[in-house]
Amino acid sequence: NNGRDLMGDNTPPETIYRVQDGNDYGWPVCHSGRIIDPDMGSEGACEGVEAPVVEMQAHSAPLGLTFYDGDQFPAEYQGDLFIAFHGSWNRSVPTGYKVVRLDMQNGQPAAAEVTDFASGWLDQATDESFGRPVDVTVGSDGALYVSDDKAGYIYRISYEE
Repeated sequence: NNGRDLMGDNTPPETIYRVQDGNDYGWPVCHSGRIIDPDMGSEGACEGVEAPVVEMQAHSAPLGLTFYDGDQFPAEYQGDLFIAFHGSWNRSVPTGYKVVRLDMQNGQPAAAEVTDFASGWLDQATDESFGRPVDVTVGSDGALYVSDDKAGYIYRISYEE
């Protein structure tokens, strides 16, 4: 979920849900299963709403994702979720601008948080961005490919021992 803007630097978090038919995930009146939208929700708006399985830094702007099903990376990457964070535009300290990995075991998140996988598109010292990842996919060669709409590149990430 690419979270709502204009609710502060850290609210609402970006989220990942395990979607099941018939469940209520709150949008647009409730964010992250517990945060009532100040413009659209009212008291009780989050009652009965499903919680996300993972929360991530607000305003990271996750735009593209893929489950790894290639054969180039080690076995522990099989089925893991890779997410392209496009990066923030209105946060006082920029965030995102990277690709993160969510370790998956038997189709479920093995942890409640993501870990950085590929970064370097944001200079933390100057807050200058050199690129903005948009999507990530697995190629027929088993490598990950990341599109970047700021630099105009497609990056190939491969694994070598």
